[in-house]
Amino acid sequence: MSEAQPTRPKRILLVDDDAEIVESMRIALESRGYQILIARDGNQGLAMAEKEDPDLVILDMMMPKRSGFLVLEKLRRTRPVPVRVIMITANEGSRHKAYAEMLGVDDYLRKPFAMDRLLDSVQRVLA
Repeated sequence: MSEAQPTRPKRILLVDDDAEIVESMRIALESRGYQILIARDGNQGLAMAEKEDPDLVILDMMMPKRSGFLVLEKLRRTRPVPVRVIMITANEGSRHKAYAEMLGVDDYLRKPFAMDRLLDSVQRVLA
């Protein structure tokens, strides 16, 4: 029998311009053993997603330089295997949710959300 390879921690890219939200998500996710990458705007998020190939992207919808939707559209067009995406937003509109779902997001959370809700979603999406 061959020895099992140690599993590397799942890598999660947080793309959000709100430093407080990013920090609270980072702390919660790292406490669960995930490796966290951080991008502060959509362009940086796209560049990091392409370079780092994360297991999951947690993507804010409203950001400077490039919105979460534009990031998601580009990720969906350029990736042979779609990256898992959880979209987070303060936006209440159901049109946005419908469009995000059409683009294939794995989950959609409205801010403010309970950190437990995020952790459950991450665990489910990465299972």
